[in-house]
Amino acid sequence: MVDYEGRASSKLEWGERLLIVKADGSVMVHRPTGYEPVNWQPPGCVFQVEAEDETLKVKAVRFHPYEVLNIYFDRILHLLAADLKDEGEFSLYVTELDMQRALLASPQLVEEGFKPISAEKDMGESGFIDILGEDSQGNLVVVEIKRNPAGKEAVVQLDRYVKALREKTGKPVRGIIAAPDLKREAQSLLASLKLEFKPVSPKKCYEVLKAGRETKLSEFV
Repeated sequence: MVDYEGRASSKLEWGERLLIVKADGSVMVHRPTGYEPVNWQPPGCVFQVEAEDETLKVKAVRFHPYEVLNIYFDRILHLLAADLKDEGEFSLYVTELDMQRALLASPQLVEEGFKPISAEKDMGESGFIDILGEDSQGNLVVVEIKRNPAGKEAVVQLDRYVKALREKTGKPVRGIIAAPDLKREAQSLLASLKLEFKPVSPKKCYEVLKAGRETKLSEFV
């Protein structure tokens, strides 16, 4: 059973749960299903443990702001204590499709005033444009997305799309590579073809998609 008092208050009646206490003083209480804890406290908690009759009480206190999480056990099915070592780096991976979704949701990542028109625009033999849009001046803009630093191949591909679209529409067309970085070998070629590069990090795209999912979930709360 769990009682919480702080910025709000809550009570979780008796049930079988998983309690995780980490070395940094963070606490999580998980129910049998779902990945989010039903109760939690951030790092820096101070703990008190005591027995009351046949009940074990774990008290986690946070001081700024003041919050108290009282966790009661009438029986313990399994107990594990481990000194975990973890010095590995964390790398976040998203796909080019994920990046495309993020840029469609937040077109300002390309530039202010950019307005997407379509995604996966079919250009026949030239291939498919990742995102076709307009800039603040009404010019057509072709966006080629790469999740890794873009090389010469990406520049050549973008140039092919831009030329095909200019020929098809008879209008001015800008070409932009959206990628975390641009390889040195591609920089001079990009400049000579009068194409552009906009740094877009996969991490930022992940944050945009995550925020979008959280917004949608909140609509049902």
